[in-house]
Amino acid sequence: MGKVLIAMSGGVDSSVAAYLLKHSGWDCVGATMTLYRNEDIGISRSRTCCSLEDVEDARSVAFRLRIPYYVFNFSDEFRCQVMDRFADAYGQGQTPNPCIDCNRYLKFDHLLNRARELGCDYIATGHYVQRWQDENGRWGLRKNDDPGKDQSYVLYSLTQDQLAHTLFPLGGMHKDAVRAIAEEQGLCNARKHDSQDICFVPDGDYAAFLERYTGQPMQPGNFVDEQGHVIGRHKGAARYTIGQRKGLGISAETRLFVSGKNMAENTVTVGLESALFRSSLLADEWNWIAAPPAVGQPLPCTARTRYHQPERPATATLLPDGRVRVDFAAPQRAIAPGQAVVLYNGESVIGGGTILNVE
Repeated sequence: MGKVLIAMSGGVDSSVAAYLLKHSGWDCVGATMTLYRNEDIGISRSRTCCSLEDVEDARSVAFRLRIPYYVFNFSDEFRCQVMDRFADAYGQGQTPNPCIDCNRYLKFDHLLNRARELGCDYIATGHYVQRWQDENGRWGLRKNDDPGKDQSYVLYSLTQDQLAHTLFPLGGMHKDAVRAIAEEQGLCNARKHDSQDICFVPDGDYAAFLERYTGQPMQPGNFVDEQGHVIGRHKGAARYTIGQRKGLGISAETRLFVSGKNMAENTVTVGLESALFRSSLLADEWNWIAAPPAVGQPLPCTARTRYHQPERPATATLLPDGRVRVDFAAPQRAIAPGQAVVLYNGESVIGGGTILNVE
């Protein structure tokens, strides 16, 4: 046992994580990261994290558990490492996942540093994932036993140092069991709804957020077919994602899907669904949780290119420049640059990176 700083969002998961650690004899400290004020960007406080209501819920749970509680203002770091990166990626025609950057730069970097300043040996979160250590002392990350709540996909960027100093008390648990514990202990958020969508984007309207955040209205441009012929007008290329079918406003005899974007020319390419399937991708910003393979040595694995997507058989190859090529056994639908690709060996995470392009 030792001293642990628990990241408390105000939700039921992190609250039960705090209870379990306290009940097990850990010296616990609770902390909430404030990243911005939800009210300032028009988000309902009941649906996202970081609001004043969430802070009060976390404070109430900490008081009930009789543990010290802090609120850390990480708004500058969040703007730089998450919101700026999100806006920049969309400006390049990508589809980013800001939750991954929040985990990478805030929860498991700045928060871990703050924990060490407070004399804590570990941080803990309410993520549904499991860590383990092999016979050589290397830390690994394993999927949750309840596949419906597995969050390993968004944690592929964890380093060996971070894994060594992070606890996941809910690893292996089911959500129903977590809520039952919260009700038994009389926690105020036992029936609180889970956060939805990206926390700083109201109602999933990415375009409206980007226009407000950058101060630049999106410029209309041309829809083009696979041969480059103009077939309609769009309302701004960043409004469309790879694989999108609805909301295009194009009259056609067959169903059309967004298959590509050219931000320099402000065009959005649409085509038949068959145009969405690709067999290979190239990823950068790679992090290995398992020991990396030799350069050029094919690594059999399964791969996931979206959060709630099942893994698919693939082969990964580490290139001399550190990037990773992933070749799928069968073509995959709507692989989007900017998203993460995460590799698995059975239940364990091998590593992951940001999708750079597809073939």
